[in-house]
Amino acid sequence: MVSLLELKDMKLPELVEAAEGWADVSNRAYTSRRRVDHEVVAKLTDTQESVAAIFAVIRLGRLSRNFQYIHTECGLLQASLSGLAQELAAPQRRLLTVMAEAQYRKFTVHDDGSVSYPAAGEEVDGQQPQGDTVKGADGLFGSLFKTPMAMVNPNPNPNAAEAQRIADEIASALSEATEIDAEYAAAVRRLKAEQGLEVTENTWADVSGDAKAVHGAADDVLKDDIPTGGTAVERKTWWEGLSEDERIAYLAVYPDTVGNLDGIPAVARDEANRSYLPQLMGKLQEQGDETSMTKLAGLRKIDEKLRLGEQPPMYLLGIGDQGNGRAIVSYGNPDTSRNVSAYVPGLSTKLDDEFAGGTLNRARDTAVGAQEVHPSSASIIWLGYDAPLSADVATTNDAANGAPAYQSFMGGLAATNENADPHLTAIGHSYGSLTVGTATQQPGGMPDVDDIILLGSPGVGVDRAEDLGVPKNHVFVGAAENDVVTKAPSGGSVVGGIAGGVTGFVVGGPGGAVAGAAIGSDLGDPGDDDNWFGKDPASDSFGATRFRTEDGPNALWNLTMGAHSNYFDPDKDQMSADSIANIVGGKPGAITPEARR
Repeated sequence: MVSLLELKDMKLPELVEAAEGWADVSNRAYTSRRRVDHEVVAKLTDTQESVAAIFAVIRLGRLSRNFQYIHTECGLLQASLSGLAQELAAPQRRLLTVMAEAQYRKFTVHDDGSVSYPAAGEEVDGQQPQGDTVKGADGLFGSLFKTPMAMVNPNPNPNAAEAQRIADEIASALSEATEIDAEYAAAVRRLKAEQGLEVTENTWADVSGDAKAVHGAADDVLKDDIPTGGTAVERKTWWEGLSEDERIAYLAVYPDTVGNLDGIPAVARDEANRSYLPQLMGKLQEQGDETSMTKLAGLRKIDEKLRLGEQPPMYLLGIGDQGNGRAIVSYGNPDTSRNVSAYVPGLSTKLDDEFAGGTLNRARDTAVGAQEVHPSSASIIWLGYDAPLSADVATTNDAANGAPAYQSFMGGLAATNENADPHLTAIGHSYGSLTVGTATQQPGGMPDVDDIILLGSPGVGVDRAEDLGVPKNHVFVGAAENDVVTKAPSGGSVVGGIAGGVTGFVVGGPGGAVAGAAIGSDLGDPGDDDNWFGKDPASDSFGATRFRTEDGPNALWNLTMGAHSNYFDPDKDQMSADSIANIVGGKPGAITPEARR
C-alpha cells in the first residue's frame, strides 16, 4: 500500500528525469544500430565480396541485434517511468488538494490517512458536539457500508461529515496510487537482461512479455496519442510533428502499432517492423503450437532475406500473427518511387515458409521488371488479410473482410508518396482480384489508384471494368487459356462443374477437383461469360484490356493448377511478366495485347 507520506512527498519530476536518462540510452543504442546497419554493413557489402566479408556481416548483425535489444528494453523502461509519473500525478494532486482543505478547516490529517475534527462551535440540544477521528472508506463498497450507519445515528457535529468526506477522498487517492504503483512495478521488474551478449529468440520472447506488461500499464497515457483511428493524412501529420526523440521512443515501445499504421512513412514502418520482428518471432517460438510454428517459419525466412539485403532493397511495411498471419513487403521504397504497385495474393496464401520463399518473389519479379521500364518503381506484396484456405474460396467473406484494410493501405501509399502525382497500380491474383474489386466498392473507393491488373481472376464482384473506379482502358487482365480459375463455374454451368469436379478429384485429388470443376463447367455451358464472382474479366462484355500470356499446362490432361501460377514469373511466362512490368512502370502501351473472350 502506498502510504500517505509516500504519495504526498513523492517527487514526480525525479521519475521524469530518470525516464529521460533511459531514453537517452535508448536513443544512443538506436543511433548505433543505424550506424552499423546503414554505414558499416552497407559499405562492406557494397565493396567486398569474400568469405571474410560474409562472416564480418554476420558478426556485425549480432552487434546490431544487441543494440536493437538495448534500444527496445531501455525504451520500455523510459515508457514505464514516464507513464508512472503521469498516472501518479492525478492521485497526488487529489491528496494535496484535500489535505489543504483539511488544514483550512483546522482538521488534522494523520500519517495513516485518518482525519481528526474539532468539537462544534455551537451547542446542539443543550450539548456541545465533541470532536473525533474518522477513517476513510476504501472505495465504493466501503462508502455504501458506512452510509446506512450514519443515517441511523447521524453525528450532530457538522464537522463530522466534512471530515469523513476528506478521509474518504484520501483513502481513494491512496488506493488509486497503490493500484498504479503495483501495475508499473510488475512491468519494471520484468525489465532485466540475462548475463552475456547473445540475444536469442528466447531473449526476444522475454522482450515480447516485457512489452505486453508495459503496454498493460502505460497504454492509457501513452498509446492514446497515436492516431490509430485517424486518416492516413492525419497519421502522417502526427508523425511529422514528433521530435526525433519522440519517434525513437515510439519505435521502441510501440513498434507493432507504428509499423502497421497506414500513413506512417515507409522508412519508419520498416524500422518499426524490423524492431518488432524478433519480438514476434520470440513470441511464436514460446507459444510453440503448430499454427505458431508455421508462421514462425515464414517470418524466419523473411528475416533471412532482410539480413542478406536483397535487391531491390526490401521494406517491411507490416507483420502480425493475426489469423493466418500478416506480411507486407515492398521491393523498392514506395515513398520515393514514382510508380508503385501493391499485389494481393489469393487462395491458400498464408504466412508460412512457402509464402516467404516463393510467393514473395512475385513482388520482387514485378519490381525488377518495372525498374527496367522506369527506374523509379517499387512493388509490394500485401498479405494484410486472411486469404481463403479451403471451401471459403467459394464465398465473398474473406474478400469483404480484407477490402477495407487494402483500401486503407492504398490510401496510405498515396499520402506518404513524395512525388507530386504518383502512379499507383492495384494488382489482384486469383481470389485476391476479388479483394481488390471489393476494395474499389468501399465507401470512397480507391481514388488514388490509376491502374488495376487482374490475374487468374474468378470474377471481381462487378460486371464492367469501369465499375472498378478507373476508366476501363486502365483495367488490365491476364487470363491464361489453361488457367481453370478464370473459367470457374457459374449459373447454368454449375451442374457440369460438379460432375467435372467429382471426376477430377477421383483422378487427381483436390487440385484435380478444381481443374475438373472448371473444365466441366465450361463444357456444361459453352460460351458463358460469367465467372463465380461475376462477369469474366477477360470477356468482351467486361470491357477490360486483356494482355497475352502463355497458355500454361493443359489442365484437362495434367489436372494441374500450373497455368494459374505463372503470371509473374519471367522464366515461365515472359509475355505476362513483361506486360505487368510495363503497366506498373507507367508504359501500358508496351503490353502485348490479347483478344478478349
